[in-house]
Amino acid sequence: MNQMTKSKKQRHQVKSRWYYIFWGAATVSVFAGQLYVGSGYRQMSRSFNRIMDGIQYELYEAQRDKTKFY
Repeated sequence: MNQMTKSKKQRHQVKSRWYYIFWGAATVSVFAGQLYVGSGYRQMSRSFNRIMDGIQYELYEAQRDKTKFY
């Protein structure tokens, strides 16, 4: 193998620093997005549980008072 062919093969394997900066930034942005979505889901879940607890309380009160709903 001559020197010219060997240097061409190595050149394709060398990545510039911008490659690593781009993929590092992409990884961080995906991770941050996952945290954002996860925190929103947790907040929505708490709100839903609060609503369901209120409905459960109203049904319990209705049964206790022997009030019938038609």
